[in-house]
Amino acid sequence: MRERDIVTDVVDYYEGKLATFGATARGVDWKDEASQTKRFEQLVRALGLDDRSGAFSLVDFGCGYGALLPFLRQRQHFTYIGYDRSPQMIAEAKRLHEDVDEATFTSDWSAVAPSDFIAASGVFNVRLGWSAEEWDAYVLETLTTINERAVAGWAANFLTGYADEDRKRSDLYYADPAAIFDWCKHSASRWVSLFHDYELYEFTIGVRRHPC
Repeated sequence: MRERDIVTDVVDYYEGKLATFGATARGVDWKDEASQTKRFEQLVRALGLDDRSGAFSLVDFGCGYGALLPFLRQRQHFTYIGYDRSPQMIAEAKRLHEDVDEATFTSDWSAVAPSDFIAASGVFNVRLGWSAEEWDAYVLETLTTINERAVAGWAANFLTGYADEDRKRSDLYYADPAAIFDWCKHSASRWVSLFHDYELYEFTIGVRRHPC
């Protein structure tokens, strides 16, 4: 697998969306803001942030233009690091959120310190022309990277392999929820949650270092 080439392809794809639709949900390839917000709600649920008191640090992995930041600021006090491999996304995020003192944005993963939580929304969906085997390997390598930097836990969402066959697109990645859950249980933590009970054709996985 050529990870650098995969990331380059994905960055090019999303920068094209940003150029067409701007800093909107469609600019990060979501249908609309309502579905984007629903995904944020599931990530918060998987991380248990609604039940958490006190400040924490969070890395938004694949942050795009930073839409998760204002969503979280409505309910939590935290330090935020937005990470995205797209320099154009990072530039837009900095422009939009320049007044938020507790937020920083970067395209350099080596500059991202371990944080309490990591959230990854939509980063595995666009497979483009890569084979399923290559993409599977890329997903697990990326999850390993995320797992290594998350102190208290992490969450990610995926399009589901249970989506209707006639609605699936050949350029998207539909994950097997059981396979992702199994990898997390064996390679990340004993405490794993899987949410497949909301109205989108996807699921959210949550990994915590301690039980709820």
